[in-house]
Amino acid sequence: MNDLNFFLGELTGIKLGGYGTALLAGGIALLVSWFSTPFVMRFAIAKGAMDDPSRDDRRVHTTPIPRWGGFAIYLGVLVSVAICIPLRWPVNPFPPYFWGLMGLGGVIVLAGAADDLHQFSAKIQMLILLGAGVAIQFFAAPKGTVQIQGISWPVFAEQSHWVQFAPWIAIPLTAIYIFIVTKTMDTIDGIDGLTAGIATIAASTLAIIGTHGGQPRVALIAAAVAGSSLGFLRHNFNPAKIFMGTGGAQFLGFALACLSIVGAMKTAAAVMLVIPLAVFGVPIFDAFFVVTRRILSGQPITSPDKRHLHHTLMKTGLNQRQTVLVLYSIAMVLCALLILSVRSYG
Repeated sequence: MNDLNFFLGELTGIKLGGYGTALLAGGIALLVSWFSTPFVMRFAIAKGAMDDPSRDDRRVHTTPIPRWGGFAIYLGVLVSVAICIPLRWPVNPFPPYFWGLMGLGGVIVLAGAADDLHQFSAKIQMLILLGAGVAIQFFAAPKGTVQIQGISWPVFAEQSHWVQFAPWIAIPLTAIYIFIVTKTMDTIDGIDGLTAGIATIAASTLAIIGTHGGQPRVALIAAAVAGSSLGFLRHNFNPAKIFMGTGGAQFLGFALACLSIVGAMKTAAAVMLVIPLAVFGVPIFDAFFVVTRRILSGQPITSPDKRHLHHTLMKTGLNQRQTVLVLYSIAMVLCALLILSVRSYG
């Protein structure tokens, strides 16, 4: 047990095992995000970054709400990791992918904030996210590279073997995976608290898998993402006082996609194919559900509408709080099954 985990265990009186540093990171991120969000609210209002419900009929809120909560989420992760990783690893603390994650993540937050004001086209958003998905792969190290470099096949077999991907397959495959996760986390951000809550559940799952699989840095960063999302949720749960905006949702999706590659997919190679379906099950199924219905109705797949899962559930009579609690429950069940699978097969 490392010194910091031992100190935290002595301080709390709880045997934390390998989770002590991750819990500290999550707690710091929660506090930073929680207390910085009101300042971000005032900044967004001053700059006119407001979500006006009269812009289209997809909005379910009735009064203008400030956006740009992604700045508080990003700050929570950055401050937490900047404090906790050097405490745990004083020598060469930061892996290369961390600089890519936070640098490119900052670009995504800023681009998303600009999108909230100027409404970029779907093509521009796609180019930004795919570009970030390619660029992150060049922040490489022998361990901790953000790239899907191969697959263990056949899945769940006792004698499965590793199939290595050529770079011309690995690079675009990874970029497309990151784009899908990033974009789907953005598209579910349609009602109060949904994306922040799903991100908290997903990041907590990745932190557990990272700790179990001997990836403590991944676990720490994932815990920071979970804590920052939870701190923001204090202001974003229904009735929301602020929205995270495009930048916040896409930063969370980008960070979680990268961490799932570095941590879960490499730690739990035997179940890597089911990891995205479990960790990101709700946003991925929502995207599949919406795209299928748009294709069947002859509409462009990028055309906004009220066909998302949360809209469908609300049409049955559920209110916003009930809807997000149902989707939270589904996400928690999927993530719990994944954790059990990793412990059994990973």
